[in-house]
Amino acid sequence: MPLRLMCVLAHPDDESLGTGGTLAKYAGEGVETYVLTATRGERGRFLEGIERPAPEVVGATREAELHAAANELGVRETTLLEFPDGGLDAVDPARVQRVIVDHLHRIRPQVVVTFGPEGAYGHPDHIAISQLTTAAVVRATQEGYAVSKLYYIAWSVATWAAYQAALKKLTVMVDGVERQVVPTPEWEVTTRIDTSSVWPAVWRAVQCHRTQMSIFKNLSALPPEHHRALWGVQEFYRAFSLVNGGRRRESDLFDGLR
Repeated sequence: MPLRLMCVLAHPDDESLGTGGTLAKYAGEGVETYVLTATRGERGRFLEGIERPAPEVVGATREAELHAAANELGVRETTLLEFPDGGLDAVDPARVQRVIVDHLHRIRPQVVVTFGPEGAYGHPDHIAISQLTTAAVVRATQEGYAVSKLYYIAWSVATWAAYQAALKKLTVMVDGVERQVVPTPEWEVTTRIDTSSVWPAVWRAVQCHRTQMSIFKNLSALPPEHHRALWGVQEFYRAFSLVNGGRRRESDLFDGLR
């Protein structure tokens, strides 16, 4: 059975900014890579200084950007689940879980990656897809297919510092309260992947999200060594594994499966 990796994420651009190095690295090694994106990102930003188009136009544009970016990362299959952007936590959870479970049964990935319970910087859609994916993995097991390993994306202090210095301070207002980044403690990072050899592919994928580039405009001026620092490492928390464990830090999501 070939090795398969599935990333279950919330918005177009999460695949590049959140897991781009991982997807490109494993695709380059011959691992079958899959991306499920919960929403079209129709409530997201759209360029800068122009009148905002209708949500369906934004969604269609971001869908095209997603597929272009996934192509740069070598993703085998990209699927949009088409749940509402900004409202994922209000959708019937059983409905979303059922859709994810069906894809788990169809694709049969050994490894699944999603956001951590903090949603990176508290974004409700990120938190929702973390909870929904985790529940779907459990439901798939109950229905006869057991994912071998589930990972949450993690960002250490050093990684967040480089990321936000190049982009911006990431915050979100939820119920009148500002949420922001809380870095993962270094001891909590169970898995660190070297993706330095594929950083150019990740940068090309990021550039595919043209409508989002107004907040990424500083990236174009960065020297190659800064890009390598941004896209050259990926960190994760191993939420569970049926094939390995312990304190030893992994350097491969498929540790225990090869």
